[in-house]
Amino acid sequence: MSSFSTPAIVLRRIDFGDYDLIITFFSLTKGKVSVIAKSAKKSTKRFSGVLELFSVLNIVCGTGRKKGLPVLQEATLAYPFSNIRSSIIKTAYASYWAELVNEWMEPGQQQARLYQLLQYVLRELDIDRISEAALSILFQMRFVTIAGLVPNLRQCRVCRIEMEKMQNSKVNFNLVKGGIACDRCVSGISGKILFSKGTIKQLLWIERGDLNTAARIRFSSRALKEGLEFLEAFVPYHLGKEPRSLKFLRQIRQ
Repeated sequence: MSSFSTPAIVLRRIDFGDYDLIITFFSLTKGKVSVIAKSAKKSTKRFSGVLELFSVLNIVCGTGRKKGLPVLQEATLAYPFSNIRSSIIKTAYASYWAELVNEWMEPGQQQARLYQLLQYVLRELDIDRISEAALSILFQMRFVTIAGLVPNLRQCRVCRIEMEKMQNSKVNFNLVKGGIACDRCVSGISGKILFSKGTIKQLLWIERGDLNTAARIRFSSRALKEGLEFLEAFVPYHLGKEPRSLKFLRQIRQ
């Protein structure tokens, strides 16, 4: 039996039989990987308290000759992020981010940038230094950049006029085409979202660059509301599926 070891974030856990768990990890070196943790529910010593959602672990897994899931052999806790799981709103946000990663990634696809991003927002969510809404905007903007789904917020999708030169303070976004549209080009377009130029500028500021610098941006209450409404419409639409965790998150926020 060969084995591999890697840092990994717990994305999902499912009961398997009476005693086992199937854990989906987002690992630094192996990408998304699902493994079986044998007797994880039965033994008080083996994996006790470490296989919790959103925790960062150092794992060792064995792979046999027969086809099947790798077997989790060792798991040591690096960052528990227990404050997330003690708050229903933090859990809802973290679940949404984890589901986006799980739905988008193919198994075995290494994504070091996305791994670092997810670990960063989970850490900040845990220590409560940045608001949940601002972190979610940061995560989603960086996520769509990494996933190659970047919205065009700089110029009209039709006539190419720059956003700064558009006359109105609010701009229409064409959800289907994935870009903004000026007032002259917006007629007849379905799936429109309206938000302010100020919100667009802040979204563009956090799209790239250093994470710590981007996280220091202070959103106005309007920018938070508009940013969340926009990204929580744009991201699921272009992934082709609305995550169940997003429905739960919206219920909690009401």
